[in-house]
Amino acid sequence: MRHLLIVGLICAMAAPLALARAIPNPNQKHAPGNESPQTPIAQAGYSTPVNYQLQCAGCHLGGGEGSASNDTPRMKDFVGNFLKVPGGREFLVRVPGMSQSALNDAQLADLVNWIMRPDGMAGKSMPEHYQPYTTEEVSSIRKVSMLNLPQARAGLIAKMREQGIAIEDGMTPQY
Repeated sequence: MRHLLIVGLICAMAAPLALARAIPNPNQKHAPGNESPQTPIAQAGYSTPVNYQLQCAGCHLGGGEGSASNDTPRMKDFVGNFLKVPGGREFLVRVPGMSQSALNDAQLADLVNWIMRPDGMAGKSMPEHYQPYTTEEVSSIRKVSMLNLPQARAGLIAKMREQGIAIEDGMTPQY
């Protein structure tokens, strides 16, 4: 009797799944406002701050604060230090979130230059003679994949330390 009760319960629980449609209804209409295909970000023409929100803020947060608990370094008042060491300029474009973003090369160059503004995220970390990224430079840099992000970043942080740059990225222990 107990087995029949258990089998009955299993059948009752499985019945809704058996009745669910596995094949979409071909006559179903799009939801209002979704009638046309979405425009790719690279063609949408969003402003650079909007591109930051769409491509970067999910991890680095709205003001570039980062989140150590999510293993995301702070950019605010720190990211410009990468431009002070050899390989740092290329690193910023090769970070997977940048190089593999949905942005085209011109948008990515604009985004990095926007982040590097002295009155923006780079702030006090900006190098004295900043040279803006060009579309052509970004195009050539982002084609070369970074194989080991933690190792590449650690090497650049070591070079910063050798120059006496304070490591205030929210990730690296202070020495």
